[in-house]
Amino acid sequence: MYKLKHFLKKLFTPVSIMMIPHDGKRTINIKVPSIGIVLSAALWLIGSVYVVSMAIDTIEYYNMKNSLNYYSSQFTELKGTINTLQKAESEFKRILSFGSKSAILENVEKKVNTQDAGSIDMETLKRQIENTVKSVDGIQTFLQQQRDLYHSTPMGWPIKGRVTSEYGQRENPKYGGREFHSGIDISAPVGTSVKSTADGVVSFSGWSQGNGNLVVVEHGLGFSTMYAHNSALRVVVGQKVKRGEVLAYVGSTGNTTGPHLHYEVWNNGKATNPYVYLREAQDVSKAK
Repeated sequence: MYKLKHFLKKLFTPVSIMMIPHDGKRTINIKVPSIGIVLSAALWLIGSVYVVSMAIDTIEYYNMKNSLNYYSSQFTELKGTINTLQKAESEFKRILSFGSKSAILENVEKKVNTQDAGSIDMETLKRQIENTVKSVDGIQTFLQQQRDLYHSTPMGWPIKGRVTSEYGQRENPKYGGREFHSGIDISAPVGTSVKSTADGVVSFSGWSQGNGNLVVVEHGLGFSTMYAHNSALRVVVGQKVKRGEVLAYVGSTGNTTGPHLHYEVWNNGKATNPYVYLREAQDVSKAK
């Protein structure tokens, strides 16, 4: 009991605080109980801790806000990429549903137009999607190259008729003597439509001495075709044509013994046997 009284007495024992002005005037003495100083120090400490904790909370809030903005922008970017992949997937499914090589290549477009939020590794996910996009782009590039090759490769018969002279060494039917025949002759009635065997651009359309009325079409990727002895021409130089489009009409102009079409296929500057490309057309038809 005595100790408690002694402790309480000390708590309320006044402590003098002296303030001395710099101008030398009378000093000011303030008496404050010891417990007042203790309480003031405690309140200051509590206030300091509170201010520091508020500052930490504010910093964490701004960090969380910045992280949220970052992930939001990343998800927006990834959403666009995923939409692209989904469109590519749909396009691949569409073109592969045609069931044959020719149908697929005919329908390949120029462009195809590819967890817990707290555990997503955005950079890894982005790299994975970028790799997938590259794979999709690679497939698209391959299909487009195959499409271009398909449309540039001569395929099918330019007219319906009977082959009267083969490719290779032969005897000239008009003047005699052995010669190299760089194409095939297909007999057909005058006026029969002569059709392009591949997509391309007309590089020559006019009179060419022994060839008579001649049409030459450049198809790209090293291919070109020639159609000679026509009665009339339907295309002009620089005109774009599609496979199956009428170029001219069968005739007997130039050095001929009767109405027919002289047809040649050139690949990388060399005449090749047109039968190779006629057979390829037949093989594609069987695959349908």
